[in-house]
Amino acid sequence: MKPPKDKYEIVSEMGKRRGYFWPSYEIYGGVGGFITYGPLGSALKRNLETKFRKFYLQPLAIVEIESPVIMPGTVLEASGHVENFKEPTVGCVKCQRKFRADHLLQEFGKMTDTQTEKLDLDAVMEEIQKLGIKCPDCGGDFNKAEQFMTMFTTTIGPYSDSIGYGRPEAAQGIFVEFKRIFESMRNRLPLGVAQIGQALRNEISPRQGPVRLREFTIIDIEFFLDPEDKKCLIINEVENETLRFLLAENKQKENPEITTMTIKEALTKGIIQEEWLAYFMAKAKQLLILLGVPEDKQRFIEKLDYERAHYSKQGFDQEVYLDRWGWTEVSGHNYRTDFDLARHMNASGVDLTAFKETEDGGKRFVPHVIEPSFGLDRLVYTVLEYAYNKQGKRNVLSLPRDLAPMHASVFPLVNKDGLMEKADEVYHMLADSGFVLNWDHSGSIGRRYARADEVGIPIGITVDYQTLEDNTVTLRDRTSWTQVRTKLDELPELLCNYFANKIDFNGLGTLIER
Repeated sequence: MKPPKDKYEIVSEMGKRRGYFWPSYEIYGGVGGFITYGPLGSALKRNLETKFRKFYLQPLAIVEIESPVIMPGTVLEASGHVENFKEPTVGCVKCQRKFRADHLLQEFGKMTDTQTEKLDLDAVMEEIQKLGIKCPDCGGDFNKAEQFMTMFTTTIGPYSDSIGYGRPEAAQGIFVEFKRIFESMRNRLPLGVAQIGQALRNEISPRQGPVRLREFTIIDIEFFLDPEDKKCLIINEVENETLRFLLAENKQKENPEITTMTIKEALTKGIIQEEWLAYFMAKAKQLLILLGVPEDKQRFIEKLDYERAHYSKQGFDQEVYLDRWGWTEVSGHNYRTDFDLARHMNASGVDLTAFKETEDGGKRFVPHVIEPSFGLDRLVYTVLEYAYNKQGKRNVLSLPRDLAPMHASVFPLVNKDGLMEKADEVYHMLADSGFVLNWDHSGSIGRRYARADEVGIPIGITVDYQTLEDNTVTLRDRTSWTQVRTKLDELPELLCNYFANKIDFNGLGTLIER
C-alpha cells in the first residue's frame, strides 16, 4: 500500500498538469536545481513581485536598480564571497555521486543546521561514519569530505585569467553602485535600494524542487543609514506586532521553545538590536499572512555567532512550515553594518562615504546597512502549498485574489443557441478592460468549474439563457461556490473593485439562493 501523498507531491503534480512549474530540460532527463515556470506559474510569480513592491517597497520609497548577473572576480573577492561561499561535500566511492555533507547529516542523522554548522570537515566525516550514513542512490561509502565553492565560475571574454562569477546574491550589485545611486538620490539617508533578479548558486545536490535551486530569483533590499542616527521614526506602526522567535539561547536545547513577544518588547530586551531590523521583520510577517501563511506557521530563528554570514552582526531567518520540508527559510534579515561598503572602498580605492553637516562643519562616514532578503521562488511555492485544499473530491487552489494568474473564467452554459457568441462578447469586453481571462467551453459546466477551481481562478462567469433576456450573468466564487447575479454593464467596475480588495464577493451582485 502506497503512503499518502504529501502536499509537495500533490502541488508538484498539479504544477506540471496545469502549467505552474516543472523540472527543466525534461526531454533530456532533467538537471537538478532548475525549474521552468509555465504560463500560470510565470504569471503568479509576476503578480507576487507586484504585490511585494506595493506592500514592501513603495511605502518607504525604496528604489530599484538592475545590475549584471555576471560579476568580476575582484568584486566577490572584496566582498568575502570567494573566501566564504563554500560548503562541505562528500563523494560516493561506488557511483561517484556527490552530496552536500551537512544535508546528509540533517536528512539521515536528524541533526539540525545549528549542529552541522559548527562542524569542520573532519568532524563531518566522523559523524557520517558514526551514524552509518550511506549513499542515498546506491548505498556506497563516502570518501573524505572537502570544501566546494558554491558559486558558478566563468571567464569574461577570451582571457582565461579574467575570472568572473555568477552572482550568488543581488546585494553586491547595489553596494558597488552605491556612489552613483546615492548621488542620483540627492545624497540623502536613510536610503533604501532593492534589486529583484536572478542569482546563481552551484548547489551540490539539490533535491527539494523549488525550495533549493541553482538558478533562482532573489529580492535583496539594502537600507542605508547614518550609524549615528539609526532610529526608525515609524517603528510605532509595528511595535505591537507579535513575532514568534526561536532564540539563539534556546536553539541547542533538546526541545527548543518558541518565545512570542511584541516588537516593542524585543527591542526593549535587546533581542533585536536595531529598530529598522525589527521594522522589516514585522513587515515580513505581515506580508506572509497576506500570502496565506498563518501566524502560527511562521517563526524567526536567531542566528548564533558561528551561523551568521560573514557580513552579519545580527541575523534572523524567517521560516515557514512546509508539509514535506518542515521549517524552511523564506527570508533573511541581517544587520550588515558598514562591512560591504568598507570592503569595496578599500579594494577599489573609490570613496563610498556619505557626508553630513555637524557643529564642527561636517564629517564623512561609511553608511551602515539593514538587509531584508527574500527568495521569490520559495515564496511562490509557499503560496501554492498554502492555497491548496480539498473540497470533497475536488482540488481547489484558493490563491489570494490579487495573486491569481487569471482573474476570471468565461463559460457559455452550452455551445448553441447564441450563447457561444454572447460569451465571446463578454470575454472581449472584459479583456479590453484589462482583465486576464480563461475561456472554456469544453465539457459540462460542472467539469469546467472544477478545472477553474484547481487552477485557482477566483471567479467563474457563466453566460446562460437569462443573459440573452436581461444582459445579466452568473458569477461563481471559486472557494465558497457562492453565486451572484450581475448586470453586464456594471461588471468591469465591480471586478476592478473586487480585485483591489475594496469589496468582497457578495458585493459583486445579487445572491442566488441554492
